[in-house]
Amino acid sequence: MHCEQCIGGHQNLCPTQTDTIVGRHGGFADRVRVEWPWAVPIPDTLDAREAGPLLCAGVTVFTPFRAYDIRPTDRVGVVGIGGLGHLALKFANAWGCEVTAFTSTGSKADEARGFGAHNIVNSRDDASIKKAAASLDLLIVTVNVPLDWAAMLATLRPQGRLHLAGAVTEPIPIGAFDLMMAQRSISSSPNGTPLTLAKMMDFAARHNILPQTEHFPLAKVNEAMQHLLDGKARYRIVLDM
Repeated sequence: MHCEQCIGGHQNLCPTQTDTIVGRHGGFADRVRVEWPWAVPIPDTLDAREAGPLLCAGVTVFTPFRAYDIRPTDRVGVVGIGGLGHLALKFANAWGCEVTAFTSTGSKADEARGFGAHNIVNSRDDASIKKAAASLDLLIVTVNVPLDWAAMLATLRPQGRLHLAGAVTEPIPIGAFDLMMAQRSISSSPNGTPLTLAKMMDFAARHNILPQTEHFPLAKVNEAMQHLLDGKARYRIVLDM
């Protein structure tokens, strides 16, 4: 709480921040001590047993809506219907936007509509992606795998934005003209500020937005981890203490 980022309200960008997950007990901790701005209360109208994933996945996909002044008249796409993506669909729909879900799994189409998608694009079908050309103001990428980035950018309208919420580990090749000629942008963000976190919780409470979860008792944590590794989680796993 002394650097420019913290004083400016962007504690999540602090260069000397201390993680609560990596290298620590994280979600397995009995308790955690934090700086007071990070202690954001869970609204009484939200079930605390289900709200946990909002504090990570939820605020991660909520951040671009506030940071880039997304309007209810905008068209928003979400790539990847998983732990982050299903919440992005819910937020985008509640925000008032027309929502398009990009998924490589056909069986998730109906689920995506249930989460708030108005349109479905098969992300493995070039023809399906081309039909979405120049239709989106914001495209939130929640996957961590390489994509046809030129095709993804082509789905954006002039001044559209591709926002990375998934940790893509490989370099992303982008042609300058794919951005320049339509004045498109690429951005990303880590989690969210304490204020954004509080706003997200209020918004979730107002619209009754909660993640879709599966519960495992703590004694079956290894089974829960294998369930996750097998790609079967729908869509966030909660361990009950």
